Amino acid sequence: MARPLTSQGDGETIGSQGVIRKAEFIKIITRALYSLGYDKSGALLEEESGIPLHSSVVNLFMGQVTNGKWDDSVATLRTIGLSDEIMKSASFLILEQKFLELLKMEKVAVALDTLRNEIVPLHVNLDRVHKLASCIISPSQCIRLGISGQDTEGTKSGSKILEKLQKLLPAAIMIPEKRLEHLVERALDVQREACVFHNTSDSDLSLYSDHQCGKNQIPSQTLQILEAHKNEVWFVQFSHNGKYLGSSSKDHSAIIWEVKEDGQVLLKHTLCGHQKPVLIVSWSPDDSQILTCGQDEVIRRWDVSSGKCLHVYEKTGVGLISCGWFPDGRGIFAGMTDKSICLWDLDGRDLECWKGQRTLRISDMAITDDGKRIISVCRESAILLLDREAKFDRLIEEVDMITSFSLSKDNKFLLVNLMNQEIHLWSIEGDPKLISEYKGHKRTRFVIRSCFGGLDQSFIASGSEDSQVYIWHRCSGELLLALPGHSGAVNCVSWNPGNLHMLASASDDGTIRIWGLDRFNLKGGEQSNGSNHQCNGRS
Repeated sequence: MARPLTSQGDGETIGSQGVIRKAEFIKIITRALYSLGYDKSGALLEEESGIPLHSSVVNLFMGQVTNGKWDDSVATLRTIGLSDEIMKSASFLILEQKFLELLKMEKVAVALDTLRNEIVPLHVNLDRVHKLASCIISPSQCIRLGISGQDTEGTKSGSKILEKLQKLLPAAIMIPEKRLEHLVERALDVQREACVFHNTSDSDLSLYSDHQCGKNQIPSQTLQILEAHKNEVWFVQFSHNGKYLGSSSKDHSAIIWEVKEDGQVLLKHTLCGHQKPVLIVSWSPDDSQILTCGQDEVIRRWDVSSGKCLHVYEKTGVGLISCGWFPDGRGIFAGMTDKSICLWDLDGRDLECWKGQRTLRISDMAITDDGKRIISVCRESAILLLDREAKFDRLIEEVDMITSFSLSKDNKFLLVNLMNQEIHLWSIEGDPKLISEYKGHKRTRFVIRSCFGGLDQSFIASGSEDSQVYIWHRCSGELLLALPGHSGAVNCVSWNPGNLHMLASASDDGTIRIWGLDRFNLKGGEQSNGSNHQCNGRS
C-alpha cells in the first residue's frame, strides 16, 4: 500500500489547466463513494491517499449529532473554527432538536431551561423561538410547526439535523452530499447548452465523451408529401399530443391527418362545409375536437374521431377571422372583422366581448394556459396583451407591420413575424422585452408563419416565400438550415410536440411536407398511396 502523503496534497493540482486542487478532488470522490454505499472503498481511498474526508474534530462532531448527543455536539462545534453567525445558526438547529426531544419525554422544566438559557441567548431566529415557546403551553403547536413525533426519534432525528447542518456549514468543512454528481450534471448542462443542434433526450448523454449533436438531429429530410388539398395550403398545426395534424386550405376545406406510431401521416377526415378559404385550425386542449375558421365567414367545431361538425359559430353582419379555445376546453374565443374579440361557450352563447381596437384582419390570437390573458394583433405594428382579470392592457410595439405570431408552450415568450423579413422573440413576463431576432427567410407579399420546436422548444422554424423552410437556434439566433423541396411559398410550419424529429410545412404548391431525420430514409423509392406521396430524399 502506498505511503500516505504527509502534505495531504493541499498545494498540488491536477488536470491540464492546473486549476483542480488534488485534495479537493480526492475528497469529492471519497464523498461520492460513501454516498453510493461503497464504505470500504471510501475508507481505503482516505488511507491510501493520506487525505481524510473530514478532520478528526468534524468526524467527532458528526458522530455526536448522529447519535443525538446534543450538548457534546454544541461544545465540539465551538472548536471547529466557524464564524460567529454560522456557529449560532448551527447551534440553534441542534438545541432546537434537544428542546423538542425533552418536550416529547415530558421533561417540560428542563426543556424550558434549554429554551431560556441556551436557545434565547443565541439571538437568532426569534420568530421561531416564540413558536417553540408556544409548544410548552400547547403541544399541538408542534404539529403546526411541521414537527412530527418521528422527527424526534433518536438516530433518525440526528441524521435529519446532520442534513440541515451540511447545507449550513462551509463546504470545505463538511463536503456536501452528492457534490460529484452535481459537478458532472453541471458539466453536461454546459455541453448541452453549447450544442446548437441539441435535439435528443437526456438519456442519450454519456460521460464517456463530450456531447455534440450534428445536423442530423434536426428534421431536414422529406419523408412524406401529402397532396390531398386541391389548392394552396395556408395553415398546419400538430395536436398537443402529436398524434394528429390539422391543415387548412384555400380550397375551402380542412383536413385531419393521423400520425401513426411508425411515423406515417395518413388522411383521417376531410372537413367540408366552409364557403370560403379556411384560414386556420385550432385543437381543443384534449385534442378530441378541432375548430376551423373560414375567411370572414364562420367558425366550425368538429369531432376528431368521427369528423362530424358539432356546431357552427357566427355573428350576424360580422365576419370571423380567428379562433381558439379556453384552456379548460369549455368555450372558444374569436376575433371579428369589426375589430372586437368575443368569448362563447360551446353552445354559442356569448360570455364576454371586448369592442374597440382589439384585433385586426390578421388571424392570430392566443390565450394563456391560465385563461387570464388574451393576445391579439390590435394595430398594424402592435400586439395587445389583454388581462381579463385586472382589465389591464399591455402592448408590444413593433418596428414594422406584424403578419403573424406564435405563443411558446410555457406562455412566457411570443414569436412575432414582421413585414420587414424579420422574426422577433419577445419575453412577455412582466413588461414585454425583445430577446432575439431571426433573419434570412423571405417575405414580401404573403402571411408567413413561424413556430417554436424541438427539445425544450430550442429551435425556431419558419416558412418563406422562396419555397424553403428555415430553422434557427433559438438562443443564439444562428441560422442552422434552409430546407428546399416545395415549389411555392411556404406559408406555415408546425413542429410535432410529441416527436422532436418531425416537422410539417404547408405551401402554395398545394402540398404538406413531413420532415424527419436523414437516417429515417424510407426504402423502396417513391410510392403512391392515394393522396399520400412518400419519397426518399428531398424530391
